Amino acid sequence: MKIAIEGQRLFRTKKHGMDMVALELINELQKLDHENEYVVFVKPDEDTATLKETANFKIVQLGGGPYPTWEQFALPKAAKKEGCDILHCTSNTAPVNPGMPLIVTLHDIIYLEGISIFKKGGTWYQKFGNMYRRYVVPAVVKKSDKIITVSKFERNRIKDFFGFPDTDNRLVAVYNGVSEHFKPVKDKEELDRVKNKYNLPERFFFFLGNTDPKKNTPGTLKAFSEYLKKTGEDVYLVMLDYEKQELTKILSSIGDPGLIDKILLTGYVVNTDLPSIYNLCEIFLYPSLRESFGIPMLEAMRCGAPVITSNTSSMPEVSGNAAYIVDPHKPEEITKAIIEIQNDKNLRSELIAKGLKQAEKFSWKNMAKEVLELYKEVYNNNKN
Repeated sequence: MKIAIEGQRLFRTKKHGMDMVALELINELQKLDHENEYVVFVKPDEDTATLKETANFKIVQLGGGPYPTWEQFALPKAAKKEGCDILHCTSNTAPVNPGMPLIVTLHDIIYLEGISIFKKGGTWYQKFGNMYRRYVVPAVVKKSDKIITVSKFERNRIKDFFGFPDTDNRLVAVYNGVSEHFKPVKDKEELDRVKNKYNLPERFFFFLGNTDPKKNTPGTLKAFSEYLKKTGEDVYLVMLDYEKQELTKILSSIGDPGLIDKILLTGYVVNTDLPSIYNLCEIFLYPSLRESFGIPMLEAMRCGAPVITSNTSSMPEVSGNAAYIVDPHKPEEITKAIIEIQNDKNLRSELIAKGLKQAEKFSWKNMAKEVLELYKEVYNNNKN
């Protein structure tokens, strides 16, 4: 069996959620499967060290223009030329005419819902991406031999949205994992290195907000503002890779432009530095409006940080009973959660202990094993 894996963005320097999931899958398959052949298709970029060829894993740097033309034309043509039996597209979209059995990882269908940044907010780049997905995904869902999604919640959401009959077994939930380098860091020199590199404050909460409305950045900032007003504590909010101009607009909209003095924007943080930031933070804030899984929650838990997250979508499913659950639409609940965790040492200790235990349930190795079984199933169903 020869499997083509789409890894278009894996060589870019600033990798994000879906890129990291695809990378972890490939890394685990390289350890797990020495029998089948793989071809990973990547767009040329700077970070070529992120992925290495092995005896049965070939990497093809494939040109072909911008994302839509690369995916719709260059990718299926190259996969066919390599003699592949199956094409696995890892990031929500795929060729409408793949020319071979197709597996697609459909992380979510948020861009098809009312919360979509296509309707409100987000950058123009995000809007274009959502418009492309809105056009392509319904066609891809019809063509796919298997559709992998990342939680039971998302599986049910996709099933209902597209009207899958109960007898259709193409849609499968396979949980994401959490990488082993996310763990409690005891090395003071490493903590100090990361602290100095990003100029982190002595005390801070950590929030992975961005311009996507689902991240609930205005609500989180409003909650943090109210926390400072109520307590007078000298604590900061650390945010990654966020534009100051966008932040200023949001702070003005919530009526507290001066809050910018208590927020640190680090810029992009490499994945290997994230464990130290989770270790240094006092609370990890993840009160999103909508998530298909929520890997950062597990990363924070694995590092021993107490987590505040939402009662919506997949977040209760993934966090189990190991996070403080709030209604993300009510900033006052987020504020209350912060205050309780800060004031109640027993609650803090309980959340940390439960979080460490919950994170152990998820691994990339298990994810890769399940995906490999799906490859075999699709291959066997199509070889005759």
